[in-house]
Amino acid sequence: MNTPSVTSEHNSKQQRDTRFEKEMLIYAAALYNFAFRLTLDEDDANDLVQDTFLKAYRFYDSYQPDTNAKAWLYRILKNTFINEYRRKSKAPVKVDYQEVESFYNSDDIDEQITNDLRTESVQDLIGDEVANALNRLDVDFRTAIILCDLEGFTYEEMAKILDIPIGTVRSRLHRARNLLKENLYEYAKSMGYVRSGEGPASASA
Repeated sequence: MNTPSVTSEHNSKQQRDTRFEKEMLIYAAALYNFAFRLTLDEDDANDLVQDTFLKAYRFYDSYQPDTNAKAWLYRILKNTFINEYRRKSKAPVKVDYQEVESFYNSDDIDEQITNDLRTESVQDLIGDEVANALNRLDVDFRTAIILCDLEGFTYEEMAKILDIPIGTVRSRLHRARNLLKENLYEYAKSMGYVRSGEGPASASA
């Protein structure tokens, strides 16, 4: 026969498990898509998602209820990828963001320019050509486009997920989109996404 304390502990764990399933496991598919975009490998993506949920469950008490569970999970997945999966491969090329970072970190940045960063979303262009071009980007740039243009996270949410300042989010996203446009120039031209007279050089300006 269970004692009251044991029964209470069991009920508490059951409630915790139910809450975790309701709040976290609903993002399993989204997490897999994100993981696959990072690893470009089905098995690694599955392992990464599993590790993410294990860590999320372990540290579930640190999650603040009614906050952005998806962003919280994405941050765990991103950190797990960096800490465990990147070291399995060659060290990634270090990216230099200085060419635009100082501008986008400015306090008096033109709000219109900030808004313009969202105007050329790749969300409606995803196909084999775009997916391949996206996969060829450095993982830091690829992640920025995935989080903003495909997942719809705000700059503030992205800053928390990536553990970087908002200004760095803007600069990284700006550079990522320019690189993607360069990769996609010929395809975009044939599909009418590039204006007459605009070439790869002007697209990356």
